[in-house]
Amino acid sequence: MARHDNTIPKTKAAQAPDTRPTPLPQAWLDDIREAAAVIRRGGLVLMPTDTIWGIACDATNEEAVRRVFALKQREDGKALITLVDKAGLVSRFVERMPDVAWDLIELSDRPLTVVYDGARGLAPSLVAEDGSAAIRVTKEPFSRALCGRAARPLVSTSANISGQPAPRRFADIAQEVIDGVDYVCRSRRGEKQPARPSAIIRLGSGGEFKIIR
Repeated sequence: MARHDNTIPKTKAAQAPDTRPTPLPQAWLDDIREAAAVIRRGGLVLMPTDTIWGIACDATNEEAVRRVFALKQREDGKALITLVDKAGLVSRFVERMPDVAWDLIELSDRPLTVVYDGARGLAPSLVAEDGSAAIRVTKEPFSRALCGRAARPLVSTSANISGQPAPRRFADIAQEVIDGVDYVCRSRRGEKQPARPSAIIRLGSGGEFKIIR
C-alpha cells in the first residue's frame, strides 16, 4: 500500500530586498572625480543636480562663494542654497535641527530646500542677515556622489545670470555662464525632460514651518 507524505514541503526563506545603490556609470565616476578635484581647489563647477543645472563650489570657501555671486551678477544679500548628500550632515551647519526636519526630508515627494535658523560652519556670504541658511539634501545619484567625493557641502544655485530665466536643460545655459566656471560636467547633458526648482520651506527652531515655494 502506497504511503502518502502529508508533510508540508519546506520553502526557501524570503530574501531581503537588495537596497544597495545602483553602481554609477564609469563615465559619471570619472566626471565626478574631476569635478570634485576642482571644487576642493576652490574652483567653480557647472553640474547637474536633483533639480535644474547649477553652479557649484565649496560652501565653506568664502572666496569661491563670492566668485559665484560675481558670475551670477547677484547681490550678496540674496543667499544661495547649500547642498549636502546626507540628512545627518545638516546638523553640522545649523545650531539645532528640529525633529520634524527629518520627516520632511524623508517624506517629501520632490527635492526640498529647508531654510534653517542658526546657521554655522558655512561661508559667511551663505548666511542671511537673520542668521539663517538654505540647505537641501540631494537624493539624485550624480550630485549626491559629487558631494560625497568632494567631502564638502556644495553651493547649488541656478546656472543663470541673475534676472534671466533659470535653465531647465543644459542646452538652455548661457555661454557667459559656461565660460565663467572652471569645469563643466559632461554627464546628463543630453537629457530632454525639463527640470524644475525645488520646493522651499522656512523651518523655525520649534518645528513651525512656512511654505516659501
